[in-house]
Amino acid sequence: MSRPALSLQVRHASKSYGGAPALVAASLELRGGEVHGLIGENGAGKTTLIKLLAGLEAPDRMQARLNGSAIDIGDSAAAYRLGLRFIHQELNIAPALSVAENLFINNPLPRRGGIFVDWSTLQRRAEAALKALGIRHISPRRRAASLSAGDAMLVKIASALIGDADSGEPRIMIMDEPTAALNSAEVDLLFAVIARLRARGDALLYVTHRLDELFRIAQRVTVLRDGSVISSQPIAETSTAQLISAMTGRGAADGEKAAVRAAAAEGVPRLLVRGLQTDAVAHASFRLGAGEILGIAGLVGSGRTELLQALLGIEPLLAGSIKLDGQALLALSPARAWQLGIAYVPEERRSQGLFLGERVSQNITLPHWERLSRLKIFLNRGAAHAESRRLGAAVRLKSAGIKQRARQLSGGNQQKLLFARAILAQPRLILLDEPTRGVDVGAKYDIYRLIRQLAAAGAGILLVSSELDELIALCDRILLMRQGRAAEALSSAGLTENQLLERCYAQP
Repeated sequence: MSRPALSLQVRHASKSYGGAPALVAASLELRGGEVHGLIGENGAGKTTLIKLLAGLEAPDRMQARLNGSAIDIGDSAAAYRLGLRFIHQELNIAPALSVAENLFINNPLPRRGGIFVDWSTLQRRAEAALKALGIRHISPRRRAASLSAGDAMLVKIASALIGDADSGEPRIMIMDEPTAALNSAEVDLLFAVIARLRARGDALLYVTHRLDELFRIAQRVTVLRDGSVISSQPIAETSTAQLISAMTGRGAADGEKAAVRAAAAEGVPRLLVRGLQTDAVAHASFRLGAGEILGIAGLVGSGRTELLQALLGIEPLLAGSIKLDGQALLALSPARAWQLGIAYVPEERRSQGLFLGERVSQNITLPHWERLSRLKIFLNRGAAHAESRRLGAAVRLKSAGIKQRARQLSGGNQQKLLFARAILAQPRLILLDEPTRGVDVGAKYDIYRLIRQLAAAGAGILLVSSELDELIALCDRILLMRQGRAAEALSSAGLTENQLLERCYAQP
């Protein structure tokens, strides 16, 4: 006799913070063997709903049923007992430990006599957990520090399933932006694992900003906006334009207008690079006009990020020259670069760009304290606060004010903080590394608008992005990096994603 399909029903989920509603009577149904997409702008209520399901927050109101029976998710232990498993986008693994040890980092280690770790059983169970998901290329004995981002994500998924393999019971998997740091090959591998989870009867809630992923793997999709469910329907009955409209309350065409290119400026180049060489960049020569957006495309490891870091003075220059408006840049350092009007938005905003425990105002003004100081000693707090308010408004920052801590902001608003900081530099050159990674559609269009405004004001912009459609839409030209070399520059006019991808894979 076959068992009934797994189902989780959530009704009237509501939660307020300080009187401000974060989730308003939201309902959701997850079914075994299905991937259910959950989308919405930052601040729409997705994180709050996940916290309620995980037992990390107490709802003001919520009714939940598992396989038709009423349940109470009182805490994280209750969520685990009920079969809910959570995969977050942050790759919180212990690099010094083996894969096997990481698999059991949140689970009891097998022991002999209740005292000594049973290492052979540990290795055997770890290998079985990986193989159950079709993961055969990762050895349980391998050090976690050597894992790629994609493999680390697979290890996290396997870790969430430790202890479930013996029971054979399907589980409810909640995945929050699992592909945020993955390349295309790693995404394909993750999707193969998701297909296996579906086949065994798991119910999956897949939270993402990448709408194209939903059309590849999801069967249904729910849209949240301002804490409320706007729509919930089979994925086959909707389109990208309809989902964007549901998320933002405006048509997709509004966003497209933000990506219209302006012509590149002619004449003396804003940036001229000749024969640049560092430990990570073998050779790069190119020019960038004032008001031009030059995209940088290439496979992971091609030297894209390292090129930007060389122009900021993070990577020491071994050979070649860099000229900004005809001035040779010598003995460059990050502090000197900011003084010269070179602004930088790094790839990882949380670990490389922001002081999460500090206030909005401090994060915006950080590299500019000398400019905002009296006698270059005492910070002029009045001027710093005024600039922070002005720039917060300019980038459409949604916050409780300039005293709010950066960690309390959504991902899209954290990214806008970095753009506010860049604008304060009155930049001549802006270095952008994956500027829309992990932000929602609305914030992405706001960032596109900012990039176009900065270019229109005369800044030269270098833009690294793994999203090929983004490069084609935003950039005047695209510089291809291959194996640490700037190989060729292409006009984006009439260029397709397939053509660009083919050039990325072309042999040097």
